Amino acid sequence: MKILVIPDVHLKPWMFRRASELMKMNIADKAICLMDIADDWNQQYNLDLYIQSYDAAIRFAKEYPDTLWCYGNHDVCYPWNQRETGYSKIAPWSVCEKLRNLQESLPEMDQLAFIHRIDDVLFLHGGLPDIFVREYIKSSHYHNVDKVIETINTFDWQQLWHDNSPIWYRPQYYKGKMYKPRKLLQVVGHTPVKKIIREGNVISCDVFSTDGKGKAIGTQEFLLIDTKTWEFEGKA
Repeated sequence: MKILVIPDVHLKPWMFRRASELMKMNIADKAICLMDIADDWNQQYNLDLYIQSYDAAIRFAKEYPDTLWCYGNHDVCYPWNQRETGYSKIAPWSVCEKLRNLQESLPEMDQLAFIHRIDDVLFLHGGLPDIFVREYIKSSHYHNVDKVIETINTFDWQQLWHDNSPIWYRPQYYKGKMYKPRKLLQVVGHTPVKKIIREGNVISCDVFSTDGKGKAIGTQEFLLIDTKTWEFEGKA
């Protein structure tokens, strides 16, 4: 299956317009968004931009109803009442309401989750290290990938608000073993990179993020990946 990946959004509603244009070209069978729709540098009081960004996501969800969504740390920090870089004190109610609206716009509840699997490819915000699975998943379930994902998707802030969790882990910096690196490929955002790159069993694609002055860090391309062959390319 060919998947168009929408990486970290961070208050860029135009990303969904461009993703829709690419989907209309029939280059992908399905889209997956790695979220972090909220928050960006110096935008804490731009509530309209928060609303515009989530509304753009909701419109995309309605236009492409089989799209899958992976919570990011900047999304869940609002319903979990946890502080994050760029957190807006005036946006919690709006973000929580828009997340509910997004959930309600999806045909199936499980389309909005922490981790999704298609074939032997995992899609998630940060990354799934082996140490997290061994600590938080029953040892009898370790080799059952679907059970691991199902369990993690029930977790709350107590299991997930730390550096080794799937919404926080940064395999680009932390060189620990990833979960089942010979069997599974992981597609992640969360950590800004200059270009879409594969290292080991991890493809990093957060190429839309900006620095503190608003300058683009990466190539601003969407990842297009074949979940059978693991071949991938960028689509601007």
